[in-house]
Amino acid sequence: MYLYHFGIKELPFTLTPNTSYYFGLPSHKEAIEVLSTALRSGEGFIKVTGEVGAGKTLICRKLLNEIPDGFVTAYIPNPYLSPAELRRSVAAELSVSLPEGTDQQEFTQLIQQRLVEIHKQHKTAVLIIDEAQALPDESIEALRLMTNLETESQKLLQVVLFGQPELDDKLKQPKLRQLLQRITFSYKLKLMDADQLFQYVRHRMAVAGHRVEGLFDEACCELLHKASGGTPRIVNVLCHKSLMLAYGEGVQKITVEHVEAAINDTEAARPIRKKRLWGWIPTSFFTAASVLLVTLSNVHGNIDLMTSGWIK
Repeated sequence: MYLYHFGIKELPFTLTPNTSYYFGLPSHKEAIEVLSTALRSGEGFIKVTGEVGAGKTLICRKLLNEIPDGFVTAYIPNPYLSPAELRRSVAAELSVSLPEGTDQQEFTQLIQQRLVEIHKQHKTAVLIIDEAQALPDESIEALRLMTNLETESQKLLQVVLFGQPELDDKLKQPKLRQLLQRITFSYKLKLMDADQLFQYVRHRMAVAGHRVEGLFDEACCELLHKASGGTPRIVNVLCHKSLMLAYGEGVQKITVEHVEAAINDTEAARPIRKKRLWGWIPTSFFTAASVLLVTLSNVHGNIDLMTSGWIK
């Protein structure tokens, strides 16, 4: 595609979360610090929420890759599961064999045995669930019951929930209040500001192997921020399309025109409004003028005052 044209080794703005491109945005750093502190505390649920494309899965994978040796992790990326399916998924992640037809009581005993084994090894079991807003209510209750397994001094299973803001709404239901009360640490991811976006874009190009400064200048990045709202995933889409356009023209620098074209081609991007001619004139002036012109047109039907260009 455009790798050779820009002198890079790989595509810098793919949508697949890649921890090698982790930038360390302030919000992402804070989330990881909260997770680290919460995991060391040894009990309760931990919740991280953020808008679609804010980087939740990237943080989740970074946590999985860098969690200390004292933890045994179970990871569920697709939690749209019934209580029975959820239990079997957790068991599989913890290397517990569940015979066919195992009921809830037998499952609890087998899981508890495994968790006690982990505890005796001076380790902590952590269940990490991505896209947790998709958990059915019944499965959330089953999850809460799993965390009842404990010694006299601490829980045998910690749970980290990553989800969209809908997860917060789900947990506010009266029937799920018991789980809500067990969330001891929570964090909400923030989106990038314009300066962070500029640094983010430059970082990803550098990781991909680009060595020339100013490929995306501040004007381009400001436009990217307006169109994306600071959402990393949308920024990636717009940057990828801008690079394709520049490659197609055979130029080595991204222009505002490239970014505008990328925005117009991306449904998830916020449309950029063009500045209106005579922008200093208040909207009320145009409204009054429109009424006057319509009236005149009705009175003098032979005069076409409503030609294009008079009223914007």
